[in-house]
Amino acid sequence: MQNFKELKVWEKAHQLTLSIYKTSAKFPKEEIFSLTNQLRRTLASIPANIAEGCGKNSQADLANFLNISLGSANETDYFLILSRDLDYLTEEQFTILSNSINEVKEMLINLVSRVRAPKPIT
Repeated sequence: MQNFKELKVWEKAHQLTLSIYKTSAKFPKEEIFSLTNQLRRTLASIPANIAEGCGKNSQADLANFLNISLGSANETDYFLILSRDLDYLTEEQFTILSNSINEVKEMLINLVSRVRAPKPIT
């Protein structure tokens, strides 16, 4: 069990979630219950699942919740592409957000690898 707020990946995902909430507020109002909602939910589930995994008692549980976060990050990646292709995001906004979600994905992959690594017997 560890404090999720101390993880850089949680902080990065949290900051990205805040950015998406601000950016998606400018999406068309007819998208509020569809794309806007989906994008916000998938992104917010990344830091939420990191936090939940940190509250579990085993490394296996933590790794499982990190993998769920990774799945949500990939889903978010798609919704960013869709938002750009629908012209809800400028190319500049898309690039910044896409780079950020890719960084989060890389951090999650590295963290999962470290969590699943066998511990040496001392």
